[in-house]
Amino acid sequence: MSDTQHPLAVLGGEPIYPAGPPDWPITDSEIVKVFQELIKTGDWGRYHGPHCQRLREALKDSHSCQYAHLCSSGTAAVELALRAVGVKPGDEVIMAAYDFKANFTNIVMLNAVPVLVDLRTDDWQLDVNQLEAAISEKTKAIIVSHLHGGLVDMNRVRSICEPRGIAIIEDICQLEGARIQATIAGMGGDIGVMSFGGSKLLSAGRGGAIITNHNLYQQRITLHTERGNDVSPLSEMQAAVLLPQLHQLDERTRTRTDSAEKLFDALATTTGLTPIRSSYKDSMPGYYKAGFQYEPTAFGGLTRDSFSTAMIAEGFAVYPGFRSLHKIHSKKRYRAVGDLQEADRADDNILTLHHPILLDTSDWQSVFVQAVDKIRQFSHDLITEAN
Repeated sequence: MSDTQHPLAVLGGEPIYPAGPPDWPITDSEIVKVFQELIKTGDWGRYHGPHCQRLREALKDSHSCQYAHLCSSGTAAVELALRAVGVKPGDEVIMAAYDFKANFTNIVMLNAVPVLVDLRTDDWQLDVNQLEAAISEKTKAIIVSHLHGGLVDMNRVRSICEPRGIAIIEDICQLEGARIQATIAGMGGDIGVMSFGGSKLLSAGRGGAIITNHNLYQQRITLHTERGNDVSPLSEMQAAVLLPQLHQLDERTRTRTDSAEKLFDALATTTGLTPIRSSYKDSMPGYYKAGFQYEPTAFGGLTRDSFSTAMIAEGFAVYPGFRSLHKIHSKKRYRAVGDLQEADRADDNILTLHHPILLDTSDWQSVFVQAVDKIRQFSHDLITEAN
């Protein structure tokens, strides 16, 4: 390093982790074999073939459910789930005030009303203690999303919603393969939704699925989607590449969990990044994103976004999370429960580490902590540069 080169990579120095984030999706021998077979058989370009049916059966088997419906995206899966449980114009659907924008938009597109509930202080997941206050005579359903390695207390959600006839849609787009209170993710409510987007744990570029044991819900989905052709299909090629990934999912979930826990233990020696984690019995998170509560004061007032930019430059895929929903939508679009104080904090200070590195079994966690401490040491320079 020259005398004039700054130690921080974002200010011209050398990155502390030059390898950078691993590529995703993984192109392993099983995926190569799938594409070779698709070319040989021509199934890559067919309307119908064996692969979608095999994927449906594999999902039903892995989730011990009666129905698995394949579709074009996780966003489409949420819309189909809302239609399946009978959400109509004027109905209310409860959700966390911090969630993926498409979940909110799907509710609005059905002319229903999102009801936003604040987050727990410790893990920034939906605060089930505020759920009863959100319920009205118009409440039709709740969308429960488990985000950034956190888990929602599904036992409590069921105990509140089931006696009232409120349908539970469990969004597991970020944690396929996880277990929540001894139940596989997606089967903790009435209907589960999955995503197979290009960055997801199960990746086909695009795609999604709905899983359920309810005959009526499956019938409603079929009536909506079957119009001569499926209005929201998953292709044979996508299904084929998902199958080997599904078979590898349990092993990879364990590896990601062990890797995340090792990182969290390493971070115990530093301050300013509090991992989002769950301690529910008989549970295993699925880390699509490993989440953190960022504390600017621990970094001399450095903003969350500036910290993210600096970590990316050092070689780690650390990004801001979603925008909280009440921050990006008109108040006319939703009903809020309370002042959403924790959702405000999450909007400003949530950070996420993208999952591919969690499959790396080298000692990258100690380097991650070094990057955090280096940014802390030179945070004043970053603040000065920003101003």
